[in-house]
Amino acid sequence: MKLYKIETGNLKLDGGAMFGVVPKVIWKKLYPADENNLGNWAMRCLLVETENHKVLIDTGMGNKQDTKFFSHYYPNGDETLENSLKNNGFTFDDITDVILTHLHFDHVGGAVKYNEKHELVPAFQNAVYHISEAHWNLAVNPNRREKASFLPENFIPLQEHNCLNLVKNEGELLPGIRVKFFNGHTKGQMIPYIMYENTELVFGGDLFPSTAHIPMPYIMGYDTQPLITLKDKERFFEEAVSENQILFFEHDLYNECCTIQETQKGVRVKEIFPLQKILKK
Repeated sequence: MKLYKIETGNLKLDGGAMFGVVPKVIWKKLYPADENNLGNWAMRCLLVETENHKVLIDTGMGNKQDTKFFSHYYPNGDETLENSLKNNGFTFDDITDVILTHLHFDHVGGAVKYNEKHELVPAFQNAVYHISEAHWNLAVNPNRREKASFLPENFIPLQEHNCLNLVKNEGELLPGIRVKFFNGHTKGQMIPYIMYENTELVFGGDLFPSTAHIPMPYIMGYDTQPLITLKDKERFFEEAVSENQILFFEHDLYNECCTIQETQKGVRVKEIFPLQKILKK
């Protein structure tokens, strides 16, 4: 198995939205913001290469939306999904599987593209797209809170082209990759666990957007059920600490991976390091 980080660019989001009820005087010590209270956040994906599969986890926000839409999020950075794949030696056609943690625009936007006829088609034409069934059912019939984040053009074409695998149960999804469901951020967020060199690497998605979100009270204002997020984090921590799992961060611009530990103040970051540190040479 080989792992590759796939950077797809950055976006800016309001610090209050990212840290919920935690006051700025506290969270600004952990994550910087500009004069407009905007923090810069990565959209970092992961490519898992096995003997028979090339699995991309999440796809960034893509480039289909109009200028007005993007103006709300200040996209920045030199990396794109296409260039990052290319720089690691892959093309869109090489991808056999796409695991989507959930269908908010900044995670699924790159899954669908316009073809030469300006038709919406799957960006990875040879891939099966794996999505939690519970989450899919929410996305196609969204609540008012999340409706603006579920853009039909980002995922309905996947259904129309018959490349969906709606995942009903937790457990092994692909060789070396299992998934678990978490419901606080949104219903049925599907978190992948990758067994690499006898250690599990967990793709944090929006369960853990950054190292700053490790402490229990640090819950995004975007989460639809913050009390469920608390239970989700506690459930996650029990296994992650005991098994010394590695967390891989999708949104942390400054930190790629960490381990965690139990302390007198609760679960905290143990060690922070780049993905490259654990990769087999």
